[in-house]
Amino acid sequence: MNVVFLSPHFPPGMYLYVQRLREAGATVLGIADVAYEALRPELRAALTDYYRVDDLHSIDQLTRAVGYYTHRYGKIDRLESLNEYWLATDARLRSEFNIPGLHAEGIDKVKRKSAMKRVFERAGVRVARGRVVRRVSAPVARHFIEEVGYPIIAKPDVGVGAARTYRIENDTDLDAFLGDRPSIDYILEEYLEGQLLSFDGLVDRSGEVVFASSLVYGLTVLDSVRGADMFYWIDREIAPDLDALGRHIVRAFGVRERPFHFEFFRLPDGELAALEVNMRQPGGLTVDMWNWTSDIDFYRAWAEVVVNGTTSVPAEKKWYVMWAGRKAGRTYRLSHDDVLRRYAKLLIHHERVDDVFSTALGNYGYIMREPRLDPLLAAAHEILARA
Repeated sequence: MNVVFLSPHFPPGMYLYVQRLREAGATVLGIADVAYEALRPELRAALTDYYRVDDLHSIDQLTRAVGYYTHRYGKIDRLESLNEYWLATDARLRSEFNIPGLHAEGIDKVKRKSAMKRVFERAGVRVARGRVVRRVSAPVARHFIEEVGYPIIAKPDVGVGAARTYRIENDTDLDAFLGDRPSIDYILEEYLEGQLLSFDGLVDRSGEVVFASSLVYGLTVLDSVRGADMFYWIDREIAPDLDALGRHIVRAFGVRERPFHFEFFRLPDGELAALEVNMRQPGGLTVDMWNWTSDIDFYRAWAEVVVNGTTSVPAEKKWYVMWAGRKAGRTYRLSHDDVLRRYAKLLIHHERVDDVFSTALGNYGYIMREPRLDPLLAAAHEILARA
């Protein structure tokens, strides 16, 4: 099997997917914009071949690279980056070379939040009411606010995470947003109050969910982007209604042979409201947290799905696994060394976060695990307590 992997060097953990593909018997063909010598040794060893382009945003250069691989190795069986940023590029290249997977004509429903909302609604899934605001559309925005009231959330119709997302509390906020927002389509949504959580996992070639997990957030990603310290954890048990709704959405979106990350609010009335779908694994070190919660190798599971069509992953989650992220420029009650000493029995990993991801996750993260949730919550609050 010939697998083209786009940007196998970044984010840094991508090399593990490449390694597992190679171990599963695939011919792995990398494309990136850095010198071959700059790739980490483990990645170089796992790649069968490597094609350097000057600019990963250039579809012409990427087309030449895939064409070269086709000429040299024969038909390309899969093309992947497992990266939200390159999702549309992946789809365009698959369409151009007739490679199985998500194609360009299906990209809107998994990239454009307004299109996601229509899929949710057709599937009977509760969502926040929303309205797309185009470049000169102040009347549309004001009419929507008359309908749902303040506060509202404004976010790019196509975007990743909470980047360039606003909470609009009143007319002054609305005027400021309309006056200097970027000239892209935005979606306005009614503000929903509730617990943010996710249904995540891996779907095999036949559309079966072969691994499922759920993240519970101590605060919303938007709150973190606005300055709060992020903490979240992997639940040991997935609520039955969340599991059922998540699998229903997998079918509604026709997910095949890929990881996914679906976000929801648990509303005060107990119902679930869908926020958005992401056709990739959650960000940060969440995949490693999956591995630590169940003592599995998700990287290998994904590679086996790609090469063999399916895989088997133990369902039991032995541990709660917690992320607590600190932001630079703040003084915390406990020093780094204090954290390492006090929580030595809970800590399984800690590291500096790449600047690209630090706005939401923090600049330095601590990962802890324990069979009980309460000790982890107490530790996270202490680690994030300000001086």
